[in-house]
Amino acid sequence: MPSDRTEPAVNVPKTPDRPRSPLGRPTALLAGGLLAAALIVSQSVKVIPAGYVGVVFSSFSGVKSWPLQEGIHLLVPFVDRVTLYDARLQEVTLAHTTQDGDEGAIRARSKEGLDITADVTVQFRVDRAKAATLHKELGRDYLRTVIRPQVRSKVRDAIGQFGAADIISSKRQEVEASITTELRQIFERNNLVLDSVLLRELRIPDSIAKAIEQKQAAEQQVAVERNRLQQSTISAQRAVVEAEGSAKASVARARGEAEALSLRGKALLENPQLIQLTVAEKLSPGIQTVMLPSTGNFLLDVGTLTQPAKAAKKP
Repeated sequence: MPSDRTEPAVNVPKTPDRPRSPLGRPTALLAGGLLAAALIVSQSVKVIPAGYVGVVFSSFSGVKSWPLQEGIHLLVPFVDRVTLYDARLQEVTLAHTTQDGDEGAIRARSKEGLDITADVTVQFRVDRAKAATLHKELGRDYLRTVIRPQVRSKVRDAIGQFGAADIISSKRQEVEASITTELRQIFERNNLVLDSVLLRELRIPDSIAKAIEQKQAAEQQVAVERNRLQQSTISAQRAVVEAEGSAKASVARARGEAEALSLRGKALLENPQLIQLTVAEKLSPGIQTVMLPSTGNFLLDVGTLTQPAKAAKKP
């Protein structure tokens, strides 16, 4: 049977509505606007630090040809992205002690096939004006893709053109210059600027080094002896020249004396009085003979003429 009883109604108290703040929605909109503005500004302004250059990539046009130099620059927000490249002087070292990411030394062969190990440091920088081309063609991994393999190749080529003894002694600068010339062309083609190439150390096997030292010592000794021989030859030639000069001087002196005697004899023949003059000259200064001025050619001994007078004076 259905029950006629009805349940009493329960009155549930209503919760009063909270009053809505009239500033809630505008404040949220303002905060969101400021956040969006800050985000847009951060995407629109780019600061390029000192020593760097920036390459701009646009989502619409790709890499832009003009790089950004140091300072503040405006960009298209959410469209332009900037990649920084270090344009300061950089260096890569290939040595037998690998430190700070450097690679091992370069092993090469000299002109005669001897093993030579070279430690090399290359100093370079990014070409600021061509940073965009560098970014498109090589990217930031240019050390691994270009610089290190090219340095190894050109160092081996240069060492192979010289003998081991020349490389470690007199031709070191020529080897360095050859490497620099070849690498500079490679770097220019890849939008890099080569500053210098430094051959830090060149090593050859100890046995070869000792043989080269002995050879150089022998060559130096030969050079010393050759120098002494040249000095002796020069001294002998000088003596010959001096002797020839002395002989020529004697001949010239004798010829002069003979000519003088010939002229004197001729003069005596033409002037007989010169004989008396000559005799008088030979007798002076203690001359005791006088010549009387007469037509006759005779001499008087003054000593003989004066002897009687001296005798008469004696008692």
